[in-house]
Amino acid sequence: MSTPATVFIDGEAGTTGLQIRDRLKARGDVELVSIAPERRKDAQARRDLLNSVDVAILCLPDDAAKEAVSLLAPGATTRVIDASTAFRVDPGWTYGFAEMTADQAERIAEARLVSNPGCYPQGLIALVKPLIDEGLLSPAVALTYNAVSGYSGGGRKMIEAHEAEGKTAAPFLPYGLTFNHKHLAEMKHYAGLAADVLFQPAVGNYAQGMLGCVPLFFKDLKQGATLAEVHAVLAWAYEHCRFVEVAALEALERSPALDPRALNNTNRMRLHVFGNEARGQLLLAAVYDNLGKGASGAAVQNLNLMIGADEGLGTDLPA
Repeated sequence: MSTPATVFIDGEAGTTGLQIRDRLKARGDVELVSIAPERRKDAQARRDLLNSVDVAILCLPDDAAKEAVSLLAPGATTRVIDASTAFRVDPGWTYGFAEMTADQAERIAEARLVSNPGCYPQGLIALVKPLIDEGLLSPAVALTYNAVSGYSGGGRKMIEAHEAEGKTAAPFLPYGLTFNHKHLAEMKHYAGLAADVLFQPAVGNYAQGMLGCVPLFFKDLKQGATLAEVHAVLAWAYEHCRFVEVAALEALERSPALDPRALNNTNRMRLHVFGNEARGQLLLAAVYDNLGKGASGAAVQNLNLMIGADEGLGTDLPA
């Protein structure tokens, strides 16, 4: 039996860190290491640990993540998965959305520095990038992205606030109303867009789960494009993917499959295409768990790729 890979979760007490730990703690091929409680404020202890493990997973605010990376010694062999936004569009880092391109999983497997994707951007990228790559949608299109997340997406303070408010919390609360969300650069860069999207996020009064929607007009697509063609391009793009699936094309007034919580505690993402060709309108939708495929599940998937483990090992939370 091979030696387990040593993994240090820097920020293991936060929401993402705890979920990663829960996914890894029963595995025999991974050894989770931590700073002793009495040395948690010891900068040298943190430096030593960061430089001694096989993989460091950073579950920290942006500035703290940058500080952690700066503690790596020149020539250090530690591989890093960063869950913050600090390095998401940095050309020196590999983007950790394994299904984004045909060779992205291989690139992650070979990378030393991997930036875990943001929860919101993954849905937009998954829906839009294949259409741009295949020429059905122009990179110059002006896109709107409407998405709702469970309150766990806002971290510990938002979790505590919503749980304290209970039933009195707003059932649906839009935010980001200054239109300067920190995920804009990531969405534009990896979707292949020429301009930022008009992004309208919201928090629902439920713990976790995400639904992201991109409304389009057929006039925005390549001339002559059909609803079936849009669906076929997405289905082909993810045909061999383990965690991203495309729902059948159906004419529906409503669907329980669009419940943002439908894939909670999994690393799965399901894409949907709806439309009315006579009206010239269509809607692309992505359902996934903001704490699963949107954060911790993706981090474990990336870890598996980097250490040569089965890609799906421990990506879902144990039942």
